[in-house]
Amino acid sequence: MTPGRPYGLVEDGALLIRDGRIVAVGARGDIATGGRGADLAEEDLGGRLVTPAPIDCHTHLIHGGDRAREFEMRLEGASYEEVARAGGGIVSTVRATRGASEDELVASALPRLDALIAEGVTTIEIKSGYGLDRETELRSLRAARRLGEERPVRVITTFLGAHAVPPEYAGRADAYIDEICIPAMEAAHEEGLVDAVDGFCEGIAFTPAQIARVFDRARALELPVKLHAEQLSNLGGAALAASYGALSADHLEYLDEAGIAAMAESGTVAVMVPGAYYSLRETQAPPIRALREAGVSMAVATDANPGTSPMFSILLAMNMACTLFRLTPEEALAGATRIAAQALGLDDAGQIAPGLRADLAIWDVAHPAELSYRFGYNPLHRRIFGGEG
Repeated sequence: MTPGRPYGLVEDGALLIRDGRIVAVGARGDIATGGRGADLAEEDLGGRLVTPAPIDCHTHLIHGGDRAREFEMRLEGASYEEVARAGGGIVSTVRATRGASEDELVASALPRLDALIAEGVTTIEIKSGYGLDRETELRSLRAARRLGEERPVRVITTFLGAHAVPPEYAGRADAYIDEICIPAMEAAHEEGLVDAVDGFCEGIAFTPAQIARVFDRARALELPVKLHAEQLSNLGGAALAASYGALSADHLEYLDEAGIAAMAESGTVAVMVPGAYYSLRETQAPPIRALREAGVSMAVATDANPGTSPMFSILLAMNMACTLFRLTPEEALAGATRIAAQALGLDDAGQIAPGLRADLAIWDVAHPAELSYRFGYNPLHRRIFGGEG
């Protein structure tokens, strides 16, 4: 990839891969004279486009049940808040998830994962957050880890115990944080099940002060943090996340100038999840132009979940980011590759550069913009994971 060129595109380019890593990249003539060993096999890709493999940096892939009835309720006029307060929303998925075994959680998630892999995804973040008790949160994270054993994909796990207040703690959110959320996080860390910690800072979930207590403990455990912030209102969650050096703040429809400034200063990535915006029929989009002007990096993700974004297509997420949020196709591609890796704290993926993992997607397209232009169409020719595929 060549800095300064649109998309970093290299015409008539070549890659040298050895032991699952990229050794060299550049114009084919330069690579041909760059000391290629006679023992290396050569393959002509027929002029196809090669990009970093997509990375889905925000998903809730592990869960029980579905929420199709709530989809109907919203079409009948109920708001997301009204559905949640009536016992639906996240809490309804909690009931189904608590009743599912680890094997059942894995089995139900595999088709969803396969849909993403079919579009070239090689790295996926998977959150807990549908257990809201110690055992189910741990079971969900174990199931997420198993997905990385069942399929050739890299799974990054995120503990999201601060996702909602379960029914048994209704009106006692502080007690839930102290008695369930933080102890479950500690247990997940002790078992090696968690790579990062997330929370939902919103009127129907947790206050900034409650999230701060979770983040304080995450910091003590040396776990990076991220946050669902400013999705339905502005509680200052993005600025809070930035104050902890968060990897990302996600959703951000109601983000204000103070939050943007805080994220720009901390380097916190803004994760765009247009699937939820679309599904909830929102009308206030994230402040893309202000984020762009402030130099805040913007990732793109599916937010794959059973309620507000039942979407399992990274290509559709890219298209929606362009059509609904007005990202450029170049920003959308970077957002689903290089910047998505940044949002997960990964420095060995998301780009085509020497020393990085050979996680690549080979596309039957003539121009990179086609990846965001079409929807309902998958132009993937081949997926390469760690040099294999």
